[in-house]
Amino acid sequence: MALWRRFWLLGSGIWVAVCLLNAFTIVAFSEGEEAKALQPVILAVAVPAIAYAVLWLYFRLRSK
Repeated sequence: MALWRRFWLLGSGIWVAVCLLNAFTIVAFSEGEEAKALQPVILAVAVPAIAYAVLWLYFRLRSK
């Protein structure tokens, strides 16, 4: 596995954990504001996916 993928995996794991903790905190401590917890959950999925696509494209173009 390439080094950039290892760092991406580590960073994504930390990112997802922090986003999910944020979402669970919003649900646990704000009454009636469950919709606010949707944004961190979406960011937990979108940011690592976009980062992977950008890094993949960068290293793909760099190798040619």
